[in-house]
Amino acid sequence: MNFNLDSAISFVSIYGFKLIGAILIFYIGKIVAKFITNFSKKAMKKANLDETITKFGANVIYGGLMLFIILAALSQLGVNTNSFIAVLGAAGLAVGLAFQGTLSNLGAGVLLVFFRPFNVGDFIKAAGERGVVEEINLFSTLLRTGDNKQIIIPNSAIIGGNIVNYSKKETRRVDLAFGIGYDDDLKLAKTTLEEIVNADERALKDPAPFVAVSELADSSVNFVVRTWVKSEDYWGVYFDTIEKVKLTFDEKNISIPYPQMDIHQDK
Repeated sequence: MNFNLDSAISFVSIYGFKLIGAILIFYIGKIVAKFITNFSKKAMKKANLDETITKFGANVIYGGLMLFIILAALSQLGVNTNSFIAVLGAAGLAVGLAFQGTLSNLGAGVLLVFFRPFNVGDFIKAAGERGVVEEINLFSTLLRTGDNKQIIIPNSAIIGGNIVNYSKKETRRVDLAFGIGYDDDLKLAKTTLEEIVNADERALKDPAPFVAVSELADSSVNFVVRTWVKSEDYWGVYFDTIEKVKLTFDEKNISIPYPQMDIHQDK
């Protein structure tokens, strides 16, 4: 009986304090980890970092600190953590290889958040697709097309190719081409086009609209019409100008040739 009691006392004296120490390390460490994480999150918000990268960074910091605390608590209990760290390293390598594409998207997402080639609400062309950016997360970017379809593009596909941001600049140039027949009055057609673009209040005066003969084609004399507008007015001016030119040309008997082929048959 004395032997068992002495053994119990010896066990408690040896491992009891280690257990208490491990619990204290875990409990206090968890409090410190939360404090450091919250402090880091506030610092990132103060630096005006994106909400997505702020949450991701906070999770990484907290996870790393908790892993360190758990290892410290196990070490206090006398557990050999070297083999545990080796297992974690091997598992991390295996997971990294298995999710290589996912990690590539993750890295590309971080680059998109930091360098900001586009923002939510911008109209862009990326990875061969056009649409309005609805969301930028760590793995993919969501676009909304003009006919209200949603396109999900992996971030690695975006960062690895050309990105065209149609909304980045305040102004855009509307480029249009019109053709008239060789028998039509060239000066009248040019004056008509100039009057149409100058009459549109959405057309900017600086740079001024530009109208010129661009080509003597097979069946038409072609004009180029260039007008600078605010980015939000681009499509309105584009479609309205085409309609106005057609109606005005009809009123002034200016023809718009269409491709045709004359076939002569020998008798």
